[in-house]
Amino acid sequence: MKAYLRTFLATAAMTSCLAGGTAMAVEETPMSIPGGTMVDAVKAKALYDKGALFIDARVAAEYAEKHIKGAQNITYHEVHKKVSTIDPNDRFALDKLPSDKGKAMVFYCNGSPCWRGYKAAAATIKAGYKNVYWFRDGLPAWEAKGYPTE
Repeated sequence: MKAYLRTFLATAAMTSCLAGGTAMAVEETPMSIPGGTMVDAVKAKALYDKGALFIDARVAAEYAEKHIKGAQNITYHEVHKKVSTIDPNDRFALDKLPSDKGKAMVFYCNGSPCWRGYKAAAATIKAGYKNVYWFRDGLPAWEAKGYPTE
């Protein structure tokens, strides 16, 4: 038993060193977004039907594989993945958003615990946009409802 414990601890220490010595736990995204509105799949679909702009904050390869039909891909480039930390080196191309700060926009990614949609929506709110919606459950919930993808 002692040999097993030593092996386990040595493996854990080595894994930590290989990972750069920093271990961040995966965090679930919150149930609200300050200054914006969190929506579920049904509300997101209603916004979709009314012509809201959908922003897929995932990386280009994920977007290319499948996305909500008509969504625009603007990746939120994050330093700290799957955690709430917003780093000064995070990047999001606000210049790709509409100039109309009243345009309804729905941000999404791969559902919780994916933080890209949340962080992109938060950056958009901080930039002064007024009709920002965050689709917390994202593409998995959209697909589960059988809503259009491409």
